[in-house]
Amino acid sequence: MNTSRTDAAVQARRQATQEMLHRLHAAMEAMARDHTPITVAALARTARVSRTFLYQNQQARVLVEQATRTSRSHPGHSNSRSHTQPTQLAWRERALNAEEALAQTQREILTQRTRIAELLGKIRDLEHDLPEGSLQRIVTENTSLKQQARQLTQDTQRLQERLASARQNNRFLDKRVADLEAQLAPYLTAPPSPP
Repeated sequence: MNTSRTDAAVQARRQATQEMLHRLHAAMEAMARDHTPITVAALARTARVSRTFLYQNQQARVLVEQATRTSRSHPGHSNSRSHTQPTQLAWRERALNAEEALAQTQREILTQRTRIAELLGKIRDLEHDLPEGSLQRIVTENTSLKQQARQLTQDTQRLQERLASARQNNRFLDKRVADLEAQLAPYLTAPPSPP
């Protein structure tokens, strides 16, 4: 069972590679027919394959090398457009790159607008769930609670100061009692005098 899945995956991969090679070959023929300079970026874009595929696949790499070699050895036909064609082609490639970047940017903007709309909808839903006037009531209660918290903090600080003073007085009184006991100790331990 596992072997059949592996074989099926390998077969699907081979078929996908053959389809990419076929698209690459068709793109190269179209570019040669249009006298478009053959570059890796232009081939990848026209054939709808990745540049990585063009570099890593042995057959694709051979095709690209042959096409670029042929393109260099036959730079163009000797017609009236041959001098202006490379400039036009460079501008065409730049325009295609700019159009692709613009389309990508527009997709990102659309995605961000959709996300912003979702978030605004959630905010409106939350505001809608609150009864009218409750926002003002919540703000008022929040202010009141903050004032109470400040008051309780001040009260706690005063009580801690009183507690510290009481402990200090208690230590002083304990010491005073110990001194008095020490003064009375000789009288308490001495035998009573005869009458």
